[in-house]
Amino acid sequence: MIQKFIELGEGYADIYELIDLGTRMPERIQHAIAFYSEKEGKPVASLSLVMKPAHNDKFQPIYICREGIPNPHEKPNQRFDMYKEMVEQAGKEVAEFTIKPSNLFPETELFYQHLIGILRMNKFIAPLS
Repeated sequence: MIQKFIELGEGYADIYELIDLGTRMPERIQHAIAFYSEKEGKPVASLSLVMKPAHNDKFQPIYICREGIPNPHEKPNQRFDMYKEMVEQAGKEVAEFTIKPSNLFPETELFYQHLIGILRMNKFIAPLS
């Protein structure tokens, strides 16, 4: 199984696209994950949806909005509440991880490889087969 992060964006508005994806395909959501970090002195959250592969495909998309909203544990916000509500309506819970911020990696792709390693190690996604 090949897993790949698909970044919807870094800004505040991209979270609505992620919520719409989850609302339209709740049966495909395997996991909902909030990654917390501190970027430039601010506590931020990256929200993601690990989707089940489509039609017995060997590709598993992981949609993410990278570091676009405040960490809800530090600063409650409506965007996180909307994400959490969508996740709960899909019958899932939000898993939470504290990670290093993306700007510590020389390339965004390395950051995503790091996250894939974390998800595999915690058995949220399957290893390559």
